[in-house]
Amino acid sequence: MQITWPEINEHAVSFVYKWKDATYERGEAQTFWNEFFSVFGISRRKFATFEKHVALLGERRGFIDLFWKGTLIAEHKSAGKNLDSAYEQAIDYASGLSDDELPRYIIVSDFQRFRLYDLDEDKQWSFDLIELPRHIHLFGFMIGHAPHVYKEEDIVNIKAAELMGRLHDALKANGYAGHALELLLVRFMFCLFADDTGIFEKGHFTYYIEERTREDGADVGAQLTYIFQLLNTPESERPPNLDEDAAKFLYINGSLFDETLPIATFDRKTRDILLKCCYFDWSTVSPAIFGSLFQAVVEPQERRDFGVHYTSEKNILKVIKPLFLDELLAELEAKKHNKRALNELLTKIGSMKFLDPACGCGSFLVVAYEELRKLELEIHKQIQRLEGKNDKYRGTVLDVVEVFNRDINVDSFYGIDLFEFPVRIAEVALWLTDHQANVELQREFGLYYVRLPLISTPHIIQGNALTVDWETIVPKVELSYIFGNPPYVTAVRRSKTQNSDMEAVFSGKIQKYRSLDYVCSWYIKALEYIKETPIEVAFVSTNSITQGEQVAPLWEYLLAEGVRINFAHRSFHWTNLARGKAGVTVVIIGFATFDRQRK
Repeated sequence: MQITWPEINEHAVSFVYKWKDATYERGEAQTFWNEFFSVFGISRRKFATFEKHVALLGERRGFIDLFWKGTLIAEHKSAGKNLDSAYEQAIDYASGLSDDELPRYIIVSDFQRFRLYDLDEDKQWSFDLIELPRHIHLFGFMIGHAPHVYKEEDIVNIKAAELMGRLHDALKANGYAGHALELLLVRFMFCLFADDTGIFEKGHFTYYIEERTREDGADVGAQLTYIFQLLNTPESERPPNLDEDAAKFLYINGSLFDETLPIATFDRKTRDILLKCCYFDWSTVSPAIFGSLFQAVVEPQERRDFGVHYTSEKNILKVIKPLFLDELLAELEAKKHNKRALNELLTKIGSMKFLDPACGCGSFLVVAYEELRKLELEIHKQIQRLEGKNDKYRGTVLDVVEVFNRDINVDSFYGIDLFEFPVRIAEVALWLTDHQANVELQREFGLYYVRLPLISTPHIIQGNALTVDWETIVPKVELSYIFGNPPYVTAVRRSKTQNSDMEAVFSGKIQKYRSLDYVCSWYIKALEYIKETPIEVAFVSTNSITQGEQVAPLWEYLLAEGVRINFAHRSFHWTNLARGKAGVTVVIIGFATFDRQRK
């Protein structure tokens, strides 16, 4: 069972009481760090080693007091010793490590004082041992809770996608392909993320692959099938004699593990690649990785044929901020001193529904959900301030469920994509983003809250968005916003199927539609859907639809049918993180069938 933050807080208090009088380094430091790991419900032996040897410049040698590959260096001194020199020593040791060993965090301590350094964010915190319970949230990385930071070109995301691409290629070379391979990769993605973010016991999936499978890889496929069956089986229906390692895999549900897949064939090389994926720190990966992952494993020819373009988070925000987020943020600012108005704003957000009718792997839906959950958290924090509750919330799980179940959830998000693989990735990406948001909730209110088994499900549909009736996916009376990045595809590169799609969409509306880009079809479909509704739309499109020969046939019809442009971005270069980057110049157009007061 995953440890909760109240339990961690209690352990921290006991830890402080036990070590409050310790002064001597050599005799007790290792026990100190063993018990520090136990505060977080994890075994030091699973993750970190004492006295790690490093070769320094010249012929110098060093020994790191405690080393956790890729995560942590801890240097320990006797009480009263200089912690600055301990930090400099740790930095010196880090210079002797390989790139994949370099840690994000350094802790230095003399029993009675702590300093924590976040090297990625260039931040540090200092406090006494007695203050550890108050600062315990800073050590969330111990159980996989790493802060998420937006980056335009995040090398972490690229590396993660490349790792999954290597695993895909290795399994395919072993004869595992098609639907089974795609679903297997999505399951891996969930398990790897769960392993590093507290859905599973920290590192347990990695431990299981390392310790419970043969080094030659012969039984890896069978063991994975066993794990997937456990993740799809409620605890009450499991065998009573289940061994301890297997029992630690919680019931997930959510349909992800329903289907029984053929057993994949692994060998030593493929097992090693899987373990490299396991050793990667997935808690540092942003939701945008799921788009990059998709492009890392599909064939380049498919990318060209179907106009798939992965989207960076920074560019997604260019769409959703003016569409709805800026207005909600302004509403929060205007109502921040009125508790009743803030609760009404929470109700409003909780009732919103969103559709991406060309969702791919769900990047737009994921970032939108993430931003809305951040906004809701800010509203709850402001309500706490108005009620005079400056301390962290200390209620029960039932209290948290009651408060937050009225808020927005993944079942408020709808998507359509032509292929099964991105549909499954979008579902999982939203579930994992929900978990990230719940971790932030827990940090603020002091209670770990995880939605397992998965009950609420995003409505991501596999189908052709240009031939399916959008009302069968979400009734227009319920929908709030439509957004996305539909495939572009110029007239000369369209397939027969795409030409047929356009004929169905434009028939009886625009006579000279054949010169239009494929993306124009989504404008027509959206217009038909939003007539006589308050729904607003924003699409990323090639800038060719706003210049030259495409303007007259497309915009004459749209404007005559009541479309009003309410915001837009001028042409800019669309960037992404995926292999084989799609370089294109785009515009963003936000429209509805009514005028905004302020455009």
